[in-house]
Amino acid sequence: MSSLVKRLGRNETLRGFLCALVAFYIRLAYASGRWEVIGGDVAQRLWDEGKPFILAFWHGRILMMPKIWRHGVPIHMLISEHRDGELIARTVAHFGIHWVKGSKTRGGAHALRTMLKALKAGECVGITPDGPKGPRMQASDGIVRVAQMSGCPILPAAFGASRRTVVSSWDRFVVAGPLARGVFVWGEPIHVPADADALGIEHYRGLVELALRAVTRLADERTGTVPVEAA
Repeated sequence: MSSLVKRLGRNETLRGFLCALVAFYIRLAYASGRWEVIGGDVAQRLWDEGKPFILAFWHGRILMMPKIWRHGVPIHMLISEHRDGELIARTVAHFGIHWVKGSKTRGGAHALRTMLKALKAGECVGITPDGPKGPRMQASDGIVRVAQMSGCPILPAAFGASRRTVVSSWDRFVVAGPLARGVFVWGEPIHVPADADALGIEHYRGLVELALRAVTRLADERTGTVPVEAA
């Protein structure tokens, strides 16, 4: 993706067209496939009750995640301030998804405040804990601290598709193909205590990492594809 972003340069029209095209492809891949949901009861209940939570998924599984989300429920995705992050943000905006710009190295404090404000207002947030640059499928502790400070649970999720392309990028980005047999997998909620100390934060970081790897592997296995491994 980085090389493509560099070629796009500062061409605003071309970037806008690309984002619209990717959004169209997501709709096509979803509409033409047969998709099932595994373990979505907790998310459904929280949506029904209007309770916020933190959606967690790996960076390499971004593409189809707008389709796991209930239409009309506000969510704010954490997106990096790099140019590829802008492309992702503009793409998901086609699905009514808001974004928060920031990462460990740029805009992190502002992003944290914005996410906490959204959660306090009863709106959800989405985080890729191995983004924006990896290592692949290794969670940072940022998502755990957001959960600790907000009191909101983390729900891990992933998608898999029987027809797919795995890009040779750092995150092994998965592109679901049209006419695929697809699956969305949700994991159990992870609650982080408000009084968790440094050891506790590391414990829950590990839980998030293991849970995300588990739902991602299950999504691949249920669609008959070779699981993508961590870096």
